[in-house]
Amino acid sequence: MAQLELNDRQLCDVELLQCGAFSPLTGFMNPDTFNSVVEKGRLPNGLIFGLPVVFDIPTKRDDIKPGVKIALAWKGEPVAFMDVESRWVPDKPKETKLCYGTSELEHPGVRMVAMERHHTYIGGKIHGMKQVTREFPCDTPNQLRSKLPAKADIVAFQCRNPIHRAHYELFMRALDAPNVNQKSRVVLVHPTVGPTQEDDIPGNVRYKTYEVLKQELNNPSVMWAYLPYSMHMAGPREALQHMMLRKNYGCTHFIIGRDMAGSKSSLDPKRDFYGPYEAQETAIKHAEELGIKTVPSLNLVYTREKDYITAEEAKKLGLEALKISGTDFRKMLKDKTPVPEWFAFKSVVKVLYDNPY
Repeated sequence: MAQLELNDRQLCDVELLQCGAFSPLTGFMNPDTFNSVVEKGRLPNGLIFGLPVVFDIPTKRDDIKPGVKIALAWKGEPVAFMDVESRWVPDKPKETKLCYGTSELEHPGVRMVAMERHHTYIGGKIHGMKQVTREFPCDTPNQLRSKLPAKADIVAFQCRNPIHRAHYELFMRALDAPNVNQKSRVVLVHPTVGPTQEDDIPGNVRYKTYEVLKQELNNPSVMWAYLPYSMHMAGPREALQHMMLRKNYGCTHFIIGRDMAGSKSSLDPKRDFYGPYEAQETAIKHAEELGIKTVPSLNLVYTREKDYITAEEAKKLGLEALKISGTDFRKMLKDKTPVPEWFAFKSVVKVLYDNPY
């Protein structure tokens, strides 16, 4: 039997397919499903699906073709099997333009599709998944659903970075949103711990920051779980993908952040590929069809006088909003410069100091 070694992104996709997180998919997309999702953002049966889930292989692997079964390995050991149903060469410029809104290599998702993925895709059903041992255990949808409080509103918070004070304020205030049941609700902090864009903090380090903060907060209104998903930075399309995933994990509400899953040009950091509220607008438009409610996040800023308040309130009061950019924060970590407590939790900063990347 032919065998293929999975990379980090492929391993995440295999896990999510096998555990039902990508339901109703049971395998990697064939050309008809791929083209439908690329062109319409929907499966052939009409269901919303934000981004294609595909498997790439080296062109020279002539032994991998429709009708064969292949073993998918992680670190040399088979963890799943795939019944190959199709093999084709995708139109990558079309895929990136329609899914990411651009075909420019400045976009990290486009760069991933164009430069990391191989020339050829294959599709087919995945089965026989062996649980992968990770430093960060990732619950399946069934496992997580069994832990969630019954008949409660579950408000999901997605992130791909360590949680700082602004994130904390954001998701705690989301519990008080008008469309959330005030008698029975929890926030589920559900970070993606797979690969992201090049300069992000690695998943195993992010996991350590979440664990120390979970212990520090010790709040029964906040639950924690980890998602083996690799980010595409696809803005509005990815917002829909995140909502679909969290619905499958048992969440009733999803916090939509400002510029969610957005990305900047690698050549001009001042250039954004998506508008600040584009993902929110797309999510709100399709929330009812997806069967999960949205909680648009507040645009919070820190002020010396009022702590965290909305940017609109700060402007109205004439207060200065203090900011630390991601670039500045990474430099502070590298130089081990003290990070203000209004920006980041001490416990989180210590983990980042102790785990240089």
